[in-house]
Amino acid sequence: MKRRNRNALVLTSAFLCVLPAAAQQSEATRRLLERNKMFQPRIIEVADNVYTAIGYQVSANSMIVGNDGVIIVDPGQAPPFAAKVRAEFDKITAKPVKAIIYTHGHGDHTNGAPPFFQPGKGIEVWARSNFGSEQALLAQKGLGGGMRPANSQGFDLLPEQKIGIGIAIPPARRPQGNMMQDGLRRPTDAAARRPGGVPVPPTHTFAEERKKLEIAGVKLELVAAPGETADQLYVWLPDQRVVFAGDNFYQSWPNVYPLRGTARRSLRDWIAAADKMVRENPLHVVGGHTTPMLDNAVEVLTNQRDAMQWVLDRTIEGMRRFMTPDELVAYAALPERFAKLDYLADYYGTVEGTVRDVYAQDLGWFDGDPLSLHRESPRKQSERMAELAGGVDALLQKAEAAMSGGDPLGAAQLLRHVIRLRPDDRGAKAAMADALAIVGERTFNGPVRNYTLSFANRYRRQAEGGE
Repeated sequence: MKRRNRNALVLTSAFLCVLPAAAQQSEATRRLLERNKMFQPRIIEVADNVYTAIGYQVSANSMIVGNDGVIIVDPGQAPPFAAKVRAEFDKITAKPVKAIIYTHGHGDHTNGAPPFFQPGKGIEVWARSNFGSEQALLAQKGLGGGMRPANSQGFDLLPEQKIGIGIAIPPARRPQGNMMQDGLRRPTDAAARRPGGVPVPPTHTFAEERKKLEIAGVKLELVAAPGETADQLYVWLPDQRVVFAGDNFYQSWPNVYPLRGTARRSLRDWIAAADKMVRENPLHVVGGHTTPMLDNAVEVLTNQRDAMQWVLDRTIEGMRRFMTPDELVAYAALPERFAKLDYLADYYGTVEGTVRDVYAQDLGWFDGDPLSLHRESPRKQSERMAELAGGVDALLQKAEAAMSGGDPLGAAQLLRHVIRLRPDDRGAKAAMADALAIVGERTFNGPVRNYTLSFANRYRRQAEGGE
């Protein structure tokens, strides 16, 4: 089957962050820059009547063409950018929108609905009956908007530092202001007053496991599939064998534990969702963010399911052997048959974060080490470290030696103690900024990288007296 790429752009980018020369262009940076080529704006033909827009918005936006209209799956994050997608879709067909489907309640998948929706035209907007459950839970806890001092999506980085998170267009190409930040919805006040907190709330919901529909002559099924969110669904086109996975699949290890802080996610649910999609026997899978995987959907989703099951099984097995989370990270590492697959690499989520979160959800914060029950204050720990080193000045010298010896992470760990004991020491903070800048630049995972670089910038501002 012939497939078309429309309006493809050739983009160039460079990592120009001011870092020590030794940190420039690490393998992690080169790989992430190469990854960004995936997000050149274009329309990909998935099947004869299915098209997916990539690179116009953070999320992937899809159109299913029916007899007398079209169905939009995940209209995107912001109306100005969704309008560009609508214009490209209109070049393919002038048929009107008959329905919009939200795979889940995250704003990067829902806030772009207005360009596709016209009031009074009978357009159906479908979602699960628990739509927006994650946002509602965060609001109930008083934790909406993320609870970390740095931004894991890279929005607060310098423009030249913004590479991205591995599953979406870099922040430098994203809209600013009224949009999702850190993966959470931040709607306008007007939008916040609407039901569900989205510009176009669902008109139709379903509570059952599977909802069979026929819209514009297209037979499709909406299937409950909790995973990244409790309100997640996937869309199944049985005739074309296309599955729209929402954020239960994108070409990365799943983000089971978001650094930003959010509702807890269940690896077990995610495995079950992948298994459901495998059992549909799809030919193509359209993920929530990255380019569609064509002609190999069963293989891809099976590998995702089995890799997640491996990590879960190994983590539980290690827990039964009284391993600590630090020990489990190595014990539950992916075997080569999964580790070599780029679409399971740690672009967005991490295997390590998944292991630690499974432990925390199943056994809580206590890691089994008795000293963890008698933990000293951070300052007391730093005082002991300084005493062992021969004083704070000696500790600082050892940090400088580690930095000179090519060990920025070791330097940062030592500098943390210096800064605790000398919170006004600008020189120590400048050194910490240099160390974290190198550590961050060498980090492959997008959110971890962004968070680390954000803190490097923060320490540099403090060293310069600006914060």
